[in-house]
Amino acid sequence: MTDDRGADLQRFLEPERVGVIRALPIILVVFLGLATLVGVVVLRPTGEERPDLSEIGINPNIFEAVVVSTVEAPCASNPEVLCVDVGLRLTEGPDAGTVFPLVMVVSDTSPTFTVGERVVLDYQEDAEPEFRYSYFDRQRRPVLLWLGVLFALVVVGLGRMRGFAALVGLGASIVVLLQFVIPAILDGRDPLWVAIVGASIIAFLALYAAHGFTRMTSVALLGTLAALILTAALSWVAVEAARFSGLTVDEAFILSIAGHFDLSGLILAGTVLGALGAIDDITVTQASTVWELHALRPDLGKRGLVRSGLKVGRDHVASTVNTLLLAYAGAAMPLMLFFVLANQSIGTVLNSEIVAVEVVRTLVGSIGLVAAVPVTTWLAAVFAAEEFSGAGHGHAGARTARR
Repeated sequence: MTDDRGADLQRFLEPERVGVIRALPIILVVFLGLATLVGVVVLRPTGEERPDLSEIGINPNIFEAVVVSTVEAPCASNPEVLCVDVGLRLTEGPDAGTVFPLVMVVSDTSPTFTVGERVVLDYQEDAEPEFRYSYFDRQRRPVLLWLGVLFALVVVGLGRMRGFAALVGLGASIVVLLQFVIPAILDGRDPLWVAIVGASIIAFLALYAAHGFTRMTSVALLGTLAALILTAALSWVAVEAARFSGLTVDEAFILSIAGHFDLSGLILAGTVLGALGAIDDITVTQASTVWELHALRPDLGKRGLVRSGLKVGRDHVASTVNTLLLAYAGAAMPLMLFFVLANQSIGTVLNSEIVAVEVVRTLVGSIGLVAAVPVTTWLAAVFAAEEFSGAGHGHAGARTARR
């Protein structure tokens, strides 16, 4: 009789227990979302403490011009040297519509100009009229625009509405970077905390925009945030142990002169943000895999789902482990060529800060990437199995797990 009462009580409490477990991902996501909002409020950029780079000679005035003529002739100051006299019609700025002559010495490293080409010029308002404009760079915005349009067409053409949603998430990520992360760091906020909060915002927006408001997406989000926290913690330990100064590029040196920037913190921020893209890819894949396994084989249970999910995860990690390395190596190709030509040993090259920073970013980011697999797989197995348990073993509809 006692056993019957215990069984009845267990059957009575089982739906309540399953209901709590099914709601747990949403509860955790809501809690983390509120924590992220608190971080946004605390770290919000105000623009009040932002340094003015114009005080150290950095000019914000850049205007477009069109090449209307090019003439090569000996330089007036030195006839033995060849110069090119370029006529530039300004299309922007206070002198729009006028033609400005620009004389440059011809060399192997000097830019070449063709009539009709668009360039951008640096403008110094206080300089003498003949020296107010100088060549800054080529105009590449049309190329970038067309590539962006082509990218959007390809994504939407293959992914349809899911691809469009992914583009919305991408746009939201860019907005977060430009409107929160960068301005907050410029205001002197701690770069690591700004990166963590910014990465959390991006993870929320990108995952839910691309994959919808489902339990599977929530589980992937929890795995992503857990891996990001681990990545941030490891980055902090590694950067402190290596004692990086952060002075690895010219821009960092300029920032150190300008004011209150934590350059080593910028390394931490870059590591966290750089790892986010690869981490959310692997967490979504793992969560989706476990959910599909559960739909096809609801009899596997938690252990079976974890075991099968990890098999897929190992293959994913094996194919993804080079992602961050190749990304950083591709960006640092000129630097790698320089060190090879300098005939320095591998140990010497790795010990230099500019290379060691990339090594730390690659290794720490890869550790976070690998850690995301078991964490997300276990979370997905727990919640997917409990969802099936709550649906009832005897119903045919339970064989398709609701996402």
